[in-house]
Amino acid sequence: MSVSSIPGTQEAVIASDDSKRDALRPTVNIYAELKNLIKAKGLLDKQPVYYTRKILTTVGLLLVGVAFLVLVNNVWLQFLNAAYLAFVFSQIGFLGHDAGHRQIFNATWKNDLVMLLEGNLLIGMSYNWWMEKHNKHHSHPNQLDMDPDIDIPFISFSQEDALTRRYPLRFIVKYQAFFFFFLLLFVGIELELNSFTYVVRTRGKNWLLEVGLLVVHYALYFGLIFTHLNLWQGIVFILIHQTLFGLYLGSTFAPNHKGMPIIEKASKMDFLRRQVLTARNVYSSPFNDYWYGGLNYQIEHHLFPSMPRKNLKEAQKTIRAFCRERCISYYETSMGGSYKDILVFLHQISAPLRHKRA
Repeated sequence: MSVSSIPGTQEAVIASDDSKRDALRPTVNIYAELKNLIKAKGLLDKQPVYYTRKILTTVGLLLVGVAFLVLVNNVWLQFLNAAYLAFVFSQIGFLGHDAGHRQIFNATWKNDLVMLLEGNLLIGMSYNWWMEKHNKHHSHPNQLDMDPDIDIPFISFSQEDALTRRYPLRFIVKYQAFFFFFLLLFVGIELELNSFTYVVRTRGKNWLLEVGLLVVHYALYFGLIFTHLNLWQGIVFILIHQTLFGLYLGSTFAPNHKGMPIIEKASKMDFLRRQVLTARNVYSSPFNDYWYGGLNYQIEHHLFPSMPRKNLKEAQKTIRAFCRERCISYYETSMGGSYKDILVFLHQISAPLRHKRA
């Protein structure tokens, strides 16, 4: 596969073929070779100053939105504030993601504390639920029956799965490319509902603390909104905030893997190829790096999840060259190009359902 290959349904087959060929080659741990290069450059070293500044800035943005809610008596401006807070909540989510991957501190408990405060207290998402789900994704990206991120009721990632769907889900999957961005509006609500279900059913690590922080979050969230807005204004505020939060968060997650090769459950593809071939980067720029919370360097992040966000751009130079030398496809595109890839892929997957007999 060439470095410039374009993702699509055919490439999913190529990825599977690559794994079969790799099984016949001499066992060489090329990931260890790459990791040595990355460590020699100090790119796995923690960046406490960077993250201290990042945390303080993001909390500052949150306080601005809360102060605006408390002090401004104009409902239309408050609806704009709801959109602003959707952006801020997503930025908080990116910090929680970094803490969950141990990017911020060397000590595990410090990262856990940040994740609990950022996730449970500030945005209302269960730390333990997210860790369990996200670790499975990192271990088996885009792997059938293994990656929870491609186990989505309203979207199919293989034609075989699409053909098994029954109405009303069958209708949504049939036109999933058209429904895609609409469905992203509900990502934030889904995260919160799954978090609630998880903490009710599962008593994981720091369970009492996690539940307590979630209770405080919702008491503050609904209390602040309905103290300063009437019932219907508060409901509209929440709808704007939660749907735009979902749209923003979902639109930054989707380009990472959606529309990239899907790997069969029995695949024996090596770690490095599995992480690189199933991930898509979005071109680097100051805007993209901030907007995506560093997730536009998805290949680098999947290869080295504990690498601080600040170092991903520098690591890209080494990793991209390493893949090119070994003829391993390294795919990156523009923001618009990533969404085009996703929509084309989803449209192709659901094509059999649009036949007259489907």
